[in-house]
Amino acid sequence: MSGAQNHLGEHREGDSAYTHQSHAGGSRPLAIAVALTAGYAVVELIGGLWSGSLALLADSGHMATDAAALLFALAANYIARRPVSDRHSFGLARVEVIAAFVNALAMLAVVAWIYIEAIDRIRSPVDVKGGEVFVIAGIGLLVNVAVAWALSRDRENVNTRAAFIHVLGDLLGSVAAIVAGVVIWFGGPLISDPLLSMFVAALILRSTIGVLKETTFVLLDSVPAGVDYAKVGETLARVPGVLQVHDLHVWAMVPGRSALSAHVLVDDIEHWPVILRQARSLLVTQFHIDHVTLQPEWLRREPPSAAVPIKRVS
Repeated sequence: MSGAQNHLGEHREGDSAYTHQSHAGGSRPLAIAVALTAGYAVVELIGGLWSGSLALLADSGHMATDAAALLFALAANYIARRPVSDRHSFGLARVEVIAAFVNALAMLAVVAWIYIEAIDRIRSPVDVKGGEVFVIAGIGLLVNVAVAWALSRDRENVNTRAAFIHVLGDLLGSVAAIVAGVVIWFGGPLISDPLLSMFVAALILRSTIGVLKETTFVLLDSVPAGVDYAKVGETLARVPGVLQVHDLHVWAMVPGRSALSAHVLVDDIEHWPVILRQARSLLVTQFHIDHVTLQPEWLRREPPSAAVPIKRVS
């Protein structure tokens, strides 16, 4: 058996188009989100210190973290648009995945801080100005709704989706602060403020873990979610003319864009163009894998006269 030295089946066309298509959107919504989130984070910080509300301070800290995360996401979005180069043959699309991963880690830190502060306030309740909290949080809710609406227009980009989760957490934080302000304004218990903060943190944690899981799988070159690795190999092996498939690798370059490479043993190398065309068609239609590299191998049939005699060493 002999392996071909050249990757005759390498499928490279479309890389530049992919980079532009995947990242053309998202910059303007992110820029709007950065401006609105950073501006109102300062307002809520001042309001939280004045009113003594943990829910408001938590939302302010959350918004400040989000402003930095959104700025990071915006920078990553611009970097990811750079075309394929000799140095980066796949382009820089994964910069957005890295940004989403870092954003998720930052959110874990914010959630931990909220819980620690909330537990401390449950033990030692702090006076809160309910009316002031209600007004400031109400305006913050409107700001977060505007930012969430801007980001929701681009749900294909994992980086924008991660930023959207940040802002969704801000929105829920504003709702929690409003409820806390109303409860305390009408004479309710002071611990409602930290309790509502913990509830919001739990919701944020659930969404953050989802982004963290998805980006980790991409960074580890794991098999994409929803793709059955064994079934991919079986499908390729059933292509007429294919005898065996080995060294099969399937991974996600970025969420929503999968790649595959494999060595394919065929019965006759002259049939390779037809086999390659059928294999690509099956991979796209059944598994949505459109970046394919297949290396053919075939059985070499040589006449006895051409065989090289083996010298025995005594």
